[in-house]
Amino acid sequence: MGDMIKGNEAIAEAAIRSGARFYAGYPITPSTEIMEYLSYRLDEVGGAFVQAESEIAGINMVIGAASCGVRAFTASSGPGISLKQEGMTTLSDEELPAVVINMVRYGNGIGTLLTAQCDYLRETRGGGNGDYRCIVLCPSSIQEAVELVGLAFDLAEKYRMVSVLMSEGALGQMMEPCELPEMKEPKRYSWGFDGKYTNKLIGIFDRDSMKESILLNDKYNKVKENEQRWESGYVEDAEYVFVSYGLPGRSSIGAVEQLRNEGHKVGFIRPITAWPFPEKAFKEVNPNVKGFITIEANATGQMVDDVALTVKRVMKSDISVYCNPHVYGIPSMKSIKEDYHKVVSGELKEVY
Repeated sequence: MGDMIKGNEAIAEAAIRSGARFYAGYPITPSTEIMEYLSYRLDEVGGAFVQAESEIAGINMVIGAASCGVRAFTASSGPGISLKQEGMTTLSDEELPAVVINMVRYGNGIGTLLTAQCDYLRETRGGGNGDYRCIVLCPSSIQEAVELVGLAFDLAEKYRMVSVLMSEGALGQMMEPCELPEMKEPKRYSWGFDGKYTNKLIGIFDRDSMKESILLNDKYNKVKENEQRWESGYVEDAEYVFVSYGLPGRSSIGAVEQLRNEGHKVGFIRPITAWPFPEKAFKEVNPNVKGFITIEANATGQMVDDVALTVKRVMKSDISVYCNPHVYGIPSMKSIKEDYHKVVSGELKEVY
């Protein structure tokens, strides 16, 4: 068992140990400790840290570093990530790898400081202009967050796209035992700018967008085929399956264990990748399942749409899909069990 460490500090250290050597960003609760830690730690390993004048400046500095073949990243929350969207579209358009860390906080609009999962639709749909997607990874513990940071950089470079670590404010602020990875030797990629214009770029007016669209779809199809990740349990005989990610996913697993001990046939799917959504997990579910229940920390229900689409696509059946949004915070096992009993009694109506 590793040492106790705060989530935000563990994520920052994991990025350094993954070979990241450039960070630019702007402070915002509940992600600020990532910046604070990197403000001295990057200098110790020969990297560069910049507290930019704004979130927009920060993401544009990341574009510059990524263009030079350096592992670069930024972090923020809520409205800060919104401000970074144009820069993320540029990274996507130029097929530059980078990692964006979002410690999600609740808000109807600009937001509060409460931990939540209300950024799901923005992160999984590509929050800026254009046809693009980001790989979205969702940890349920500090240990998993550390492991996913390294994976985020690897996947970003493998597919030349942006990887988003979509965590939650509570995970960044809590402490857990964690084993950090070994230090990875940083490297610079051959396709980066080298001051000699060795790798010439095609100008915007010389590009064939029709041809690029074919290549883009081919890349995204490969990501969807090869990079779906999830954890599941008891789905083979389940009459109802909970679907939940992040910290609510962790609570859902505990609730499922208790309900199984009480004689209820329930199971769980915990997406680790929100995009690509783990459709393959649903192929393992009991074909006679009665319904799926999403447990979400937002006000409107967001992941429920992906669950319903996946059920229709994979299971080809009109299975009911339920959602009782818990707005913010981390739903307790008790409240998740109450959701289940509301579904069984008919008190909670299906969304789809």
